[in-house]
Amino acid sequence: MRLDKPRVPPLPESEWDAETAERLHGMGPNPPNIMRTLARAPKLYKRWAVFGNHIMTKSSLPPRDREIAMLRIGWRCRSAYEFGQHTLIGLRCGLDQGEIVRLTKPADAAGWSDWDRTLVTAVDELHDDAFISEPTWQALSAGYTTEQIMDFVFTVGQYNLVSMALNTLGVQLDDGVPGFPDDAG
Repeated sequence: MRLDKPRVPPLPESEWDAETAERLHGMGPNPPNIMRTLARAPKLYKRWAVFGNHIMTKSSLPPRDREIAMLRIGWRCRSAYEFGQHTLIGLRCGLDQGEIVRLTKPADAAGWSDWDRTLVTAVDELHDDAFISEPTWQALSAGYTTEQIMDFVFTVGQYNLVSMALNTLGVQLDDGVPGFPDDAG
């Protein structure tokens, strides 16, 4: 974690209005710190949630590919909260612990399939240059439709934004969320 305490603390339940209570109670008994923090800006949260919901549940990307993109951008942005939350989700979407650790290594690390290496490279290019190179574009085009490539770019962009917010606001890890692996690169 970049900060050991939040700059913007999660909104306590005693301060929730009716709309916030409805939104956060819908997430179960312990809404994540990110959601309780964003609840401090209800108009922003309401509109951001629509886009975030598309990325997480309505995107054309296969869930495993989506999680590779999210974990990699979380790592590249040094967002332990993002990486930790998506470690848990990634494991449910077919990634194994070795692959999650590999996402903290260089894109050319041994063990990736050609496709997975393409995904990691595309994330790195978007992070470093806000652009996918022609060779990487061609590799993505061989396995994705135009809609999937667009969803991929917007997924990386969304989680780059989320990582910036998490890091800057100082959102702390939720109970049971691992952060970065001990053997990260």
